[in-house]
Parts: sequence; C-alpha cells; structure tokens
Amino acid sequence: MFEVLFSHLLEKILLTEEEKEIIKIFFIPKKLRKRQYLLQAGDVCKYLCFVGKGLLRSYNVDDKGEEHMNMFAWEGWWTSDMYSFFTGEKAIINIDALEDTELLMITQQAFEEMTLKVPKMDRYFRILFQNSLFTKERRLISSNTHTAEEKYINLVESNPALVKRVPQNLIASYLGLAPETLSRIKKNIAQRK
Repeated sequence: MFEVLFSHLLEKILLTEEEKEIIKIFFIPKKLRKRQYLLQAGDVCKYLCFVGKGLLRSYNVDDKGEEHMNMFAWEGWWTSDMYSFFTGEKAIINIDALEDTELLMITQQAFEEMTLKVPKMDRYFRILFQNSLFTKERRLISSNTHTAEEKYINLVESNPALVKRVPQNLIASYLGLAPETLSRIKKNIAQRK
C-alpha cells in the first residue's frame, strides 16, 4: 500500500529512500469493510487517512435525517474531518466505506512529527491543502452558477471512473440534486446522443 502513497507523493515532491523509510514509521495500516464507518459525527477525528485501495464517502446528515455528500475519496486521495483532526473538536461529518478499503492513517501528533523530520512532507501537504481549497472554491462557484445538467456533465468529464463506481443516488446528493432530477438529466443526455 505504501507504493500507492509514494507514487502519489512523487507527483508533487521528490523523496530519498531514507525519507520514505522515515515516513513509513508514522502511518498505521487499516482495512475497512464495505459500509464500515471510519468516522461518525460527534466523535473526534483522530486520523488523516490516505486511501490505498477502495472508495469512501464523506457526508453529513441534516435534521430531517437526509444525507448530503461532501466528497468521495478513492485510491490516491486523502480524507478526514480536517477541522476536527487539527482542533480536537467533535466531527460534524461521517465517513464510511462504499467498497472494501485499505487505508494508511496518521495521527495529528505523528503528522506534526513527520513534517518536522521530513520537511518535504510539509511542502507536500501545503500543496495538497492549497489544491483542496481551490477545488472546494470551484465546487462552490459551480453549485451557484451552473445548471444541474452542467454540474453532472462536469463531474462525468472530470471523474468518469468515479461516476461508474458510485451509486446514482449518492452522485445526485453530491451534486445537490434529487435522484429523480439526475435520472431525468441522464435520460435527456442519452436522447441527444
């Protein structure tokens, strides 16, 4: 599983073999079965997690009991309730597995130690957090300015494999749409082809 992590890291930074060995020390491997929780709202998020294999979803539940998808995390992605992870306050999101999943987890203390011992990792996470901020900003703008069909088409074009792996009701929730609306959009697109 570390091969997936190092492959991902090497897209942003160069690491020596010695640095790779140091990094390995800080991570805890974990396996989740499909539908198993990684984090439940109300608990403190103790880990930042790298997905080596599988698929997770991050979501919150409103007062009516409806789920609202925040993000999906698949191979090569990181997931956590970042606010809870860094502040120690209770999480407001749930994270569970949509597929059997293998993770590399790091605690907040280990994260701090690792970035001190391997300063390149501090740069890596700065780039990662910066890109995450850009993505969330673009998603917010898209949700306010694009039609439902445009949002779906953008998702299909940017993440075609994800759309095939995730149930349509969850895709609809991620896009802020009712499942019926997504079905109608897909039907309309198919008819135009």
